[in-house]
Amino acid sequence: MLQSLLQTEGWDHPASVLRRVFGFPGFRGQQEEVVRHVIAGGDALVLAPTGGGKSICFQLPAVCRPGTAVVISPLIALMDDQVAALRQLGVAAGALHSDLDAAEARSVTRDLIEQQLDLLYISPERLLANGTLERLSRLRLALFAIDEAHCVSHWGHEFRPEYRGLACLADQFPGVPRLALTATADPRTRADILRALKMSAAETFIASFHRPNLHIGVAPKVSETTQLLDLLARHTGVCGIVYCGTRAKTERMAARLSAKGIPALAFHAGLDPETKRSALARFRSGEPVVVVATIAFGMGIDRPDVRFVVHLDMPDSPEAYYQQIGRAGRDGDPAETLLLYGGQDIAQARHWLAQSAAPESQRRVMRTKLEEMIAFTEVAGCRTQALLGCFGEDLSQPCGHCDNCAAPPHMVDATVEAQKVLSAVYRTDQLFGALHIIAVLRGEATEGVLRHAHDRLPTFGVGADHPPPYWRGLIRQLIAHGALDVDTAGHGGLFLVEEKARPILRGEGHIMLREDARRRPVVVRPERAITAGVDVGPEANTAFDALRSWRSGEAKAQRIPPYVIFHDTVLREIAAVRPTSIEELGQIKGVGASKLQRYGAAVLAVMAGPQSQ
Repeated sequence: MLQSLLQTEGWDHPASVLRRVFGFPGFRGQQEEVVRHVIAGGDALVLAPTGGGKSICFQLPAVCRPGTAVVISPLIALMDDQVAALRQLGVAAGALHSDLDAAEARSVTRDLIEQQLDLLYISPERLLANGTLERLSRLRLALFAIDEAHCVSHWGHEFRPEYRGLACLADQFPGVPRLALTATADPRTRADILRALKMSAAETFIASFHRPNLHIGVAPKVSETTQLLDLLARHTGVCGIVYCGTRAKTERMAARLSAKGIPALAFHAGLDPETKRSALARFRSGEPVVVVATIAFGMGIDRPDVRFVVHLDMPDSPEAYYQQIGRAGRDGDPAETLLLYGGQDIAQARHWLAQSAAPESQRRVMRTKLEEMIAFTEVAGCRTQALLGCFGEDLSQPCGHCDNCAAPPHMVDATVEAQKVLSAVYRTDQLFGALHIIAVLRGEATEGVLRHAHDRLPTFGVGADHPPPYWRGLIRQLIAHGALDVDTAGHGGLFLVEEKARPILRGEGHIMLREDARRRPVVVRPERAITAGVDVGPEANTAFDALRSWRSGEAKAQRIPPYVIFHDTVLREIAAVRPTSIEELGQIKGVGASKLQRYGAAVLAVMAGPQSQ
């Protein structure tokens, strides 16, 4: 185990371990507070955004404290990535999960029993079954880390009942510190996590959820395929994720993109295991692929260079949305997110919630979160401020990196137009969809309008002064406002929600709605510098490409993802600084002692190549 080596070498101080093992010159944010608290034996709840350095909060104490640290995770891909990365650092790590073959599982179990592991990654199901807890009770344990801790909460967006069984750790291992870690938990969920895990005495550490490198964009659906292709045209040759609400849609959209020559892969839980493994392998290999997926994909993937995340259907809560966009830009470079939504999405989400078999208390919370998500889509101010507000964080200034900050929407008094829409819906007996209502408003003598004699209504033609997109946007916003709803269980007809519609019809107050822009401004991604503050020239770019090529060969030889060897950010700094000795290379952030020993000579040889050309 690495622990004995650290003590022998005399650098078991947390800051020394951070530098020598992990290759980082210093702690970020509250990391040092958390690490010292856990090393001293305290319990902790840690909330930080994806890419915010949560792993250090348990990996570093695991190396410093005697015994084996047990990391509980629901995500096989995350376990494999982190185990591979830790082994690159010289840390003895292993995982036990259902994808392991029998020989590897026996090997990991043997290492565990012989106390040869610094960290063991395991799923909650496996931890609680097959006598695992009894086996662990005979070993010396450094700590328990409960990753993706929002899964323990009924209010969390990915509740897993087996996580509730982890409460037993408090009684069976009273002297072992426990950490619960998550990137997405509002105040209600945090309280539920602490209660469910019996961690009432735990100290809570909350980092800012603000991700300044993420451009947050939201747009009404017009033609989702065209809108998606417009975004992909800005991100050629890079990796991204497109989330869809159904399995069928992921396959349909992946096929459309593939037909356009875009390397797209479908991924959802219903695919056969071999297809899923192949898709995941291509994603982890560093290929510039577009994964079109349901929410079964993406969480727990450590790939740092995802450059965009698109939602073609609206998530059901801010936590789910934040977790999913958190896959983008983990390396700190600019990344783009786009959420497309429509009135039908909103109505369908409300319908599904109404049909839920969950207890009323739970549905009430779910309803609140859904309405927060709907409000986020229609907000006229800074989207980042609105999103962070859902997590109890107050961003004092507009972010400057969302679509509303880049192009503030124009708000208009739409009271009269809203009354026209509601009146048309009412006078057509609340049986018809948006297209029919718009035809009535615009005075279009369609076959349906004539057949139902709706050309004789007082509302026929009262909206001829506005084009169809205007009325579509207004109907969508009235649905979001709660004044209109859609009969999703029937034929999709619009109907009035009286408590919200009646005050509008009576003129009790003004209805201010955003005027949909006909063309949103194109987001121009800045060219990424090799490293901040360094003059970037052709030689640095050549060296960077050469380093990436070398890394790709190493990764294939070891059958691991390239990013567990070095992130692109590390290679860029090496290319910019151009170290000529092992000592200079060791000063680069992300190059720890083990990696220096493993790869130092090879990296310097690669760097000598471009210099000698």
